[in-house]
Amino acid sequence: MLVIPAVDIKEGRCVRLYMGNKDQETVYGDPAEMALKWYKLGAKRIHIVDLDGAFQGTPRNIEIIRKICQTLPVPIEVGGGIRSLRTIESLLLAGAQWVILGTVLVEDKKIAQEAARKFEGHVIAGIDAKKGRVAVKGWKEGTSLDALDLAKWCERRGYSAIIYTDISKDGTLSGPSLEETAKIAKEVSIPIIASGGVSCLEDLLKVAELEPLGVEGVIVGKALYDAQVDLKRALEAVDG
Repeated sequence: MLVIPAVDIKEGRCVRLYMGNKDQETVYGDPAEMALKWYKLGAKRIHIVDLDGAFQGTPRNIEIIRKICQTLPVPIEVGGGIRSLRTIESLLLAGAQWVILGTVLVEDKKIAQEAARKFEGHVIAGIDAKKGRVAVKGWKEGTSLDALDLAKWCERRGYSAIIYTDISKDGTLSGPSLEETAKIAKEVSIPIIASGGVSCLEDLLKVAELEPLGVEGVIVGKALYDAQVDLKRALEAVDG
C-alpha cells in the first residue's frame, strides 16, 4: 500500500489546516522543499492541494506545483480549485500525473464527465465528506449528497481512483475513518485512497488491512510534519 505525503499550499507556503479551517493553520515552510524532503525519504507519490484554489475556485499556485513536478521523478497528484477542462489541461502540462476533481463532481456533472473521458487515466475523484455527506468548495459547503452514491457515479464515468477524506478527521490526528473508507471500497471496483486523521504507524497498519478491499494508498499530512509518523519506517511497514 502506498503511503502518500501531503503538501498543502496556501499563500505560497506549506501549511496544515485543522478540519479544513483556513483560519486554523500551521506553517511548515516552503512547499517545494517539503515535497523534496518526502521524496528523499522514499515517497513514491506526492499529494498536493492548492488550498487557495480550493477556497477561491481556481488554482493560485500553479508555478509552485510546476516546480515540484519538474523537480521530482515521482508521480504527483494535484487538487484544489480544479473546475474546468482548461485548468485540468494546464496542470497536466505542468507535469501532474493526476488531477483531483471535487466540487465539479457535484456542481457540474457535464464537466466532470467530460474530464474523465478527455483525460482518461489522469483524473481522480476527490470525495470529501462529513457523516457520509459530501462537502464542496474547500469543505465550506455541505450537501445532502451521499458519498457512496457519488463514488458509484465516478466509477461508472471512468475515474482512475477515489480519494476519500473524512473532513471531521483531517488534521486532527484522531485516527482514520476506517469504517466509512471500507464501506466505499467494498462497493466500487476502482482504487480507493484513504485520507484524514492518521496519527501514528498503527493507524497506517489499520488502513493497510483494507488493501484487499481495494484501498491502494493512504495520504498522510500532519502526522508527518509533527514527526508522529516516521516516513521511512512507515514505508518499510506498509508501502507497496
